[in-house]
Amino acid sequence: MKPTATLRDKLNGQALTTIIAAHNPLGAVLAAEAGFDGVWASGFEFSAAHALPDASLLSMTQHLENVRAMASATDIPIVADIDTGYGNAINVIHCVKHYEAAGAAAVVMEDKTFPKDTSLLEGGRQQLLRKEEFQGKVAAAVAARDDPDFVVIARTEALIASHGLDEALDRGRAYAEAGADGILVHSKSSTPDEIVQYSRRWDRETPLVIVPTAYPQLTEPEIEKLRNVRLVIYGNHGIRAIVTALREVFARIREDRGIANVDETIASVREVFDLQGVDTMKENERRYLR
Repeated sequence: MKPTATLRDKLNGQALTTIIAAHNPLGAVLAAEAGFDGVWASGFEFSAAHALPDASLLSMTQHLENVRAMASATDIPIVADIDTGYGNAINVIHCVKHYEAAGAAAVVMEDKTFPKDTSLLEGGRQQLLRKEEFQGKVAAAVAARDDPDFVVIARTEALIASHGLDEALDRGRAYAEAGADGILVHSKSSTPDEIVQYSRRWDRETPLVIVPTAYPQLTEPEIEKLRNVRLVIYGNHGIRAIVTALREVFARIREDRGIANVDETIASVREVFDLQGVDTMKENERRYLR
């Protein structure tokens, strides 16, 4: 089954689908190895990997080529974080066609103005587009896809922008009416109360998507009880784990003035070869190099 069809089936089913952020093909391979249902091609992680703020500084082409490489490395669905869609509805049409062709199974687009600030940044710019304008962008994204199973998820930042639950619900309903296959509702609250209330008041068939970064105490068994939340995105834990690991290992090497002590605590070169598919390459050399 194609990744697009796989993801759509999961969204339309009753089981909770879990995806985790990555910013390169190796991360996508490790996400699949860990048993996640898909990969979140995170704009935040991709920006952080370039040591840049997540503020619309990297181009669509840069992110797109990374998504293409990730999709080539794994068979599980890639959900591309396209921020605000790189412009207006016309830009969105261009964007969706290219991400679909690159192998993404879905795009997630948010209703903030361009350029954006990352959602959980204290004091960040969190201006929202007019609801009607973003409806047009959602409708354009839906119309642009060639594969009917390609998933378009509309993300409302109304709670991030402190516009309240009623505004967030109103925007979610408007985007569902525009044809979105899922509604991502994002919250900066340190408790899951807003999300739980949103779920209870949600009165459309369109499934909900959440990113529990700010409220990690909401576990998957508790999310499953909400019924209409079908997709959970673990949005930045890969890059945070990398920062932790690199700081610890690099500091230990400098402290020890050598690698003898850390060598046994990190992945072996053989493990990296396995992730790279080196054995397959060498087998193909034996078969085809003449």
